[in-house]
Amino acid sequence: MEDTQLAPDVQRLAESLGELPEPVVKPTFIAVSGLPGTGKSYFCSKLAEKLPFVILESDALRKALFPLPNYSKEESSRLFQACHNIIEKLLKRGIPVILDATNLSENYRERLYNIADRLDVKLILVRVEAPPEVVRERLKARLENPEGNSDADWEVYQKMTPRVQKICHNHYKVDTSRDITPALDKIVREANR
Repeated sequence: MEDTQLAPDVQRLAESLGELPEPVVKPTFIAVSGLPGTGKSYFCSKLAEKLPFVILESDALRKALFPLPNYSKEESSRLFQACHNIIEKLLKRGIPVILDATNLSENYRERLYNIADRLDVKLILVRVEAPPEVVRERLKARLENPEGNSDADWEVYQKMTPRVQKICHNHYKVDTSRDITPALDKIVREANR
């Protein structure tokens, strides 16, 4: 994508973030991945209660760029180019970042690894999961009471499931159908280390 398109997209996303946490000398980058309905956004919000990080929630950012999203490849490409750009800008400024996105493929995560390597920041990877029957109930409840930013339903979950690729780096696995406190505590300790 040419810079004429990227700059306004990045600007619009930056404006949608609200108040940012105080910069730190060595910011940490936490990338949370998982299928729709597994509890990524809930987990990220609980993490941000314990850590002064900005959350970049891909569903919210998509709607900031595209008020009526169509979820096309072109739209996703534009969104994530702007996301990667803003992640880099925030980390360079010393702002710790939590990325809340499906991040299902290793090819996609490779870009996140490259950002962390290039900027020499700590990258913490988290895979959030839940049993399919729990996810199905959550997605059904989400349709009945749409309060979040995600439009994904059970059909989207099923379509995306075969695309999940193993994370090739060390990562935390969190089952959100159980008590997430121990995982939160471990990740907070790791981020503060």
